[in-house]
Amino acid sequence: MTQQAISQILISLQQQFESPQTAVHEQTLIDLVDYLRPDQPHDPIEARSKFDCLIQALLQTPQSIIALQQYLLCLMTQYHQTKLYADSGILSLDGFWNQLGQRFVSHILPPLNDQTQLQNLLEKVFHLPTDRYWLEQIEIQQWRRFFQLFNGNQQHQTQKKNLKLDLIKAINVLSYRISGIGLFPELIYAEPKLTEYESPFIAQNREIVGFIDKFNAVLLHANQVSVYSPPDAAPAFVMIEQCKTIVANIRKATKRIGVSLNLTYLLTVLEQSLERLELLLKLLQDTGHNRADAIRELISNLVTANHNEKSVGALLSANSELLAFQVTENASKTGEHYVSSDKKGFFAMYRAAAGAGCIIALMATLKVLLARLSLAPFSHALSYSLNYAFGFVFIHILHFTVATKQPAMTAAALAATVQHRKGSRTAQLAELAELIVNIIRTQFIAILGNISIAIPTAAVITLFWQNVLHEPLLKHAKAAELLHSLDPFTSLAIPHAAIAGVCLFLSGLIAGYFDNMAIYRKLGPRLKAHHGLKRWLGEKRQLKFADYIERNLGALSGNFLFGFMLGSMGTIGFILGLPLDIRHIAFASANLVQGLMSINESPDLGLILISSFGVLLIGLTNLFVSFSLTIIVALRARQVRFEQWKPLAKLVVTHFVTRPIDFFWPPKNLAENSTSNKNER
Repeated sequence: MTQQAISQILISLQQQFESPQTAVHEQTLIDLVDYLRPDQPHDPIEARSKFDCLIQALLQTPQSIIALQQYLLCLMTQYHQTKLYADSGILSLDGFWNQLGQRFVSHILPPLNDQTQLQNLLEKVFHLPTDRYWLEQIEIQQWRRFFQLFNGNQQHQTQKKNLKLDLIKAINVLSYRISGIGLFPELIYAEPKLTEYESPFIAQNREIVGFIDKFNAVLLHANQVSVYSPPDAAPAFVMIEQCKTIVANIRKATKRIGVSLNLTYLLTVLEQSLERLELLLKLLQDTGHNRADAIRELISNLVTANHNEKSVGALLSANSELLAFQVTENASKTGEHYVSSDKKGFFAMYRAAAGAGCIIALMATLKVLLARLSLAPFSHALSYSLNYAFGFVFIHILHFTVATKQPAMTAAALAATVQHRKGSRTAQLAELAELIVNIIRTQFIAILGNISIAIPTAAVITLFWQNVLHEPLLKHAKAAELLHSLDPFTSLAIPHAAIAGVCLFLSGLIAGYFDNMAIYRKLGPRLKAHHGLKRWLGEKRQLKFADYIERNLGALSGNFLFGFMLGSMGTIGFILGLPLDIRHIAFASANLVQGLMSINESPDLGLILISSFGVLLIGLTNLFVSFSLTIIVALRARQVRFEQWKPLAKLVVTHFVTRPIDFFWPPKNLAENSTSNKNER
């Protein structure tokens, strides 16, 4: 049925050109693509079958090949093509934030379409967002067979010449744009060697201009082929490859020098422009299969770009990858310190968590006292936020550990391990399973350290308040309300714990972002060169201060802003009329003891068990949400698709069934296990 419909369209095309008065209409091409479009865009069988029908229909009536080629050439030359080739699918140089604003506005107030541009025809023909998927399903051999049908036709030279001239214009625009971007200060800052020798971005423009001059001469004297031989684009391809190498080197250097959003945007524009320039040159220079492959790739790129150019998500995806990678890369380096693999690290983690538990109990008590004050909602939020922020910063300065801060770091470390996996599949899974067991064991001892000290410290403070000041720390109504907020069945404790998990995840990203910024902006060297700081602190203290800030800016910023997120969430919910709040396991355990000791009557066993169960679920929710979000972002930033989750999960479960103690206590033969795993790898 499809082949018959396609044959009818081809016959109608022949009839159009038999009558000179008949105008070339775009609707015929739209109808042809509608017949080729499969019902299921992701179904390769249907897409390939329909494309084969088109090829067979052309082979059955050779005259239709000439008619289709003439139709496409006449239709395309009715439009301006340069803008489509040079701009579509390539980010504009007006910057990330301007592009983001324009795309948001375009969803509310769509821009006017220029009816004279070839892009307008593309939007009408490939009008569905799913068109790019079925085009990708068509095999490369089918495309080659299709384009090969038109190779022997030497007619319509005028239209072909016009198409080549439009390609030349687009190549010229792209070449000058690339040379201009190569002179941007951000790029030179990232690659200072560009000023020491002739920049490849400038050199490619010289080669492209020379190629264009020779190509125009060939077109001008098309009948004198013996005098004007086709120009060679090989030198231009060499310079384009050198430009790509510079971009790749800058991307690698970002691990050392950091990265900014502006640099990420420029690198993305450069990569897109270089790929498009190389593709257009292949259309003019290559013949046979290479040209067919280039046409196929250009069609796919333009159709994809047609639906992505107005998409906010596509813009964020194109620019966030490098920045997200750098943020999670810093987080993964920090996360390595949050995973213990031996008894020494195990007990060191307990001591660090225990110290944090003591400070957390003091922070929980201070929040109870701040709640007594009659303040405006904003003042309450500010006081709570400062309490949390300075408390978390103080914990970091003393090298203590908050258990729930670990997942945002360890998940990034796990993602880095997945990315750099080496050896056999069995060895990879064994390494990851070992890391997961170490992470779970470290999480367990960190939580135990926080709770085991936070609970008795909170109890001592509550007893001190009652016996010394002769009044309860909490009134009966407040204590009952506090205990009710921990009930997982009658309160929003679990959703609030999930909100705290999101805040933990964000604090990890913030820490990575500021660590990256400290590297990229050279914060340490700038502080060391600060004359005012030298007069104030002295040279020796200035150097120590600069080194400390450079190493710890991310952690300090992440902890400080995490405190503001926790402290202001309830007030934000109050202002918006939404049930927003946070529940954190360490603070919940301290509040549990304070509430039980402050309630008037003796608490029954059921209340104690329910509240304790609520604290446990709060902790699990904190860990699960923050860990899940972080590992998703870390894996996507590294462009990692890990297909071995099921066997890995099975391996971890088997380990738990056979040796459950390893999840809570470091095994005695850990050194032997590590050695054997290394030998296997």
